[in-house]
Amino acid sequence: MIQINQTESFAVEDILFLFALESEAAEVFKGHNVLITGIGKVNAAYELTKAIQNKRPAVIVNLGSAGSSCFQKGEVICCTKFVQRDMDVRGLGFALYETPLSGLPPVLEYGLKMDNLQEGICGTGDNFEMGHCSDAYQVVDMEGYALAMIAMKENIPFLCLKYISDGADDNAAEDWTVQVHKAAIAYGKILGLIEDKEAIY
Repeated sequence: MIQINQTESFAVEDILFLFALESEAAEVFKGHNVLITGIGKVNAAYELTKAIQNKRPAVIVNLGSAGSSCFQKGEVICCTKFVQRDMDVRGLGFALYETPLSGLPPVLEYGLKMDNLQEGICGTGDNFEMGHCSDAYQVVDMEGYALAMIAMKENIPFLCLKYISDGADDNAAEDWTVQVHKAAIAYGKILGLIEDKEAIY
């Protein structure tokens, strides 16, 4: 069993672990139910929808690397709110980040909280952000919003943990290539898949 918080726990075999890239999962998650979605909102949405049709999981766990100018590299942040940072239809009178006629608010709130982890708002967009300057979100990725929205519409519990690999700044690309391989180890320890509980930061 993996304990998420004081009231939520799930059998490992009932969990669908989502990663954009194999490098984020590494060897730690071999033998578990892992789905590699590919990069970006469209790939993520397609692969998760297909997986749910094939076998509905008890919980969806999105694990991956992300940038942040608010949190430190090596920290793992639990994201419970999501925005589409590249959705901007203000020219037609809609709010920034609002998807027109979707019935969804600009900030999508859906996700389990995990004990002992800081919470953050995830800004999802189809670009690798290297100049983060928004106050609306603290974490930037390329898949989270799409995954959270599908989990919400399918009424499946959703946990989103992001390993901060870079500062979403001018050094983001270089930092990401160095840090991304550490994500799987960090997740393995947090979720109890690796026995050694010592921090790696």
